[in-house]
Amino acid sequence: MSRAERLLDLMQILRRHRQPVSGPTLAAELGISLRTLYRDIATLQGQGAGIEGEAGVGYVLRPGFLLPPLMFTEEEVEALVLGSRWVVDRGDSRLAGAARNALAKIAAVLPPDRREGMDGSALLVGPGDPIAAGDAELAAIRQAIRAEHKLDLSYRDRDGSESRRVIWPFALGFFDRVRVVVAWCELRQSFRHFRTDRIVALTPTDTRYPRRRQAMLKEWRAAEGIPTPR
Repeated sequence: MSRAERLLDLMQILRRHRQPVSGPTLAAELGISLRTLYRDIATLQGQGAGIEGEAGVGYVLRPGFLLPPLMFTEEEVEALVLGSRWVVDRGDSRLAGAARNALAKIAAVLPPDRREGMDGSALLVGPGDPIAAGDAELAAIRQAIRAEHKLDLSYRDRDGSESRRVIWPFALGFFDRVRVVVAWCELRQSFRHFRTDRIVALTPTDTRYPRRRQAMLKEWRAAEGIPTPR
């Protein structure tokens, strides 16, 4: 492994962690000595990387530091292209447009050889069944999730019964055929899943729900036995 690749790997490891990581842990993951690790951290700090911490305490990458995309590997480029193609094909219209724009921005800063590989990627998204309705509501749902605001909706269950709900949305799941809002339901006083194609009417509110989105997501994962993604 070249030194440039090692420095890139070190940045990637730090980006994965929100809490300080000890020097021995970083050195072990990279397969280098502590002395080399300290030199590498000093080098990155000298180049402007927002790495905070010190020996014996641990290191963390300050939020807001962006890793230049010029150093994507071939497999990383393929992963980005494949994921973006899936969003274009299976996401809602706004996310599809955002995915196209993101790919264009990435392509604009890649070296010529990586850009050619991106344009000619052989990883394709296969055709699937039409996705159930709900496209018009997704932008409002995503905004409510970001703002941690309640949603007032009329919902029709699988038996056709309609009810009025006030929910605290904190996640949105995209499946092959449906999209599902994960939320706390005030009516049921528990976590509930709402298919977007069964939402009859939706009204955003300016009312913040009283809990943090990440805390509810963590609690829901634990209740459903869903591991936290790495």
